Amino acid sequence: MLENSVGVVETKIAKFDSLELESGEIISPLEIAYESYGVLNEKRTNAILVCHALSGDAHAAGFHEGSDKSGWWNEYIGPGKPFDTNKYFVISTNVIGGCKGSSGPTSINPKTGKSYGSHFPYVSIEDMVNAQKKLIESFGIEILFCVAGGSMGGMQALQWTVAFPDKVKNCIVLASSSEHSAQQISFNEVGRQAILSDPNWNNGEYEDANQPKKGLAIARMIGHVTYLSDELMREKFGRKPPRGNIKNTDFAVGSYLIYQGESFVDRFDANSYIYVTKALDHYSLGRGEVLTKNLSQVKADFLIISFSSDWLYPPYQSVEIVKSLEVNAINVTYCEINFSKGHDSFLVDNPEQKHLIHHFLEFANEDE
Repeated sequence: MLENSVGVVETKIAKFDSLELESGEIISPLEIAYESYGVLNEKRTNAILVCHALSGDAHAAGFHEGSDKSGWWNEYIGPGKPFDTNKYFVISTNVIGGCKGSSGPTSINPKTGKSYGSHFPYVSIEDMVNAQKKLIESFGIEILFCVAGGSMGGMQALQWTVAFPDKVKNCIVLASSSEHSAQQISFNEVGRQAILSDPNWNNGEYEDANQPKKGLAIARMIGHVTYLSDELMREKFGRKPPRGNIKNTDFAVGSYLIYQGESFVDRFDANSYIYVTKALDHYSLGRGEVLTKNLSQVKADFLIISFSSDWLYPPYQSVEIVKSLEVNAINVTYCEINFSKGHDSFLVDNPEQKHLIHHFLEFANEDE
C-alpha cells in the first residue's frame, strides 16, 4: 500500500486574518485546509500546486492515520510518479466554499457562534485562487513551478495563469473548460434544485441532525452519471430485465447510483455543493476572440489534455483553449487521449496521462 507513496500524511489548517472577495464581502478569519508532499528546495522554485475538482479536498496523496483510503490523485503524486516528490514540493488545498476544512458554509460565523449555512458569502473560482495565493505566499514561494488540475481544478489552474501571469511557470489543465456551456450549467442546476426541494432544506439553515440528505444524494447521482461514459457503464453494468415492480430498483446501475448518492452525503455538505457548483457555472474566460483576449497576458507553458469519452467536458472545449493560446504564441502541448472512463479519466490510473505529465515537467526542468 505504501509502495512509491508519500506515506501517512496529515491535513493542516492555515489561518489568515481575512480575504476580500470579488463581491466586496470579507471572510474573516480565513482558514485553508492543505496537505504538502516532498520538500521545498532552498530557492523555493520546485513548488507545484494541484487543484481539486468539485467533490475533492486537500487529501490528494498518501494515507491518513488509521485509514486505507488514499488521496484522490495518489496514482500521480509520490516518489517516482509524474508529480515526483523526490523533485517537487507538491501542495494541495481545499477550496473555500467547500466543507473539508477551508472556510465555507459549515464554518463557524464569529458573529453568531453558529455555522454560516446559507449566510456564507458567495465565492467564485477567482476567490478560490486568491485564497490559494495567500497560502502559497505564506511558504515564501514567489513563483510556482507548476499549477495543475482537472475539471474544476483545471479552471483554477487556468485562472492562476490569467490572474498572476508572473507567478506561474507551467500549467496543466485536464478535462476542463474556459466556461461552462448551457448543458453543463443544466446538470448543476438540476442537482441544486434537488437539494432545494428536500423537505429538510430549510433555506439552507438545516441542523447537522436534520440535513437535506435525500436532495444531496440525488444531486450526486445526477452528477455521477455525467462523470462516466456510455462504454464504461455498459461494460460495468450491462442491463438485466426489469422485475416489473415500480418500487424496486430494477437495474444494477440504479443500485450503484443509489450507493454513490448515499455514501456522498456522509462526506459532503449540501450548502457547499450549491456554493461550489455556482462558482463553476459563473466562471467564464469566454470563447473565441474573448478567450483569446483574456489569455493574451499569460506567460506559462501549457499541457492540456482531454478525453475522447468525456461528454461532460468534451474535447472541443479544451481545443478552444489551445487555439486561443496558440493565437497568443503561448507554448502549448495538447493531447486528446482515447480512454473509456469518461470525465473521471483524469482521476484514475492512466498510463498515457502519466507519461504526458512526466515528460512535460521533465522538459520544463531542462529549460531551467
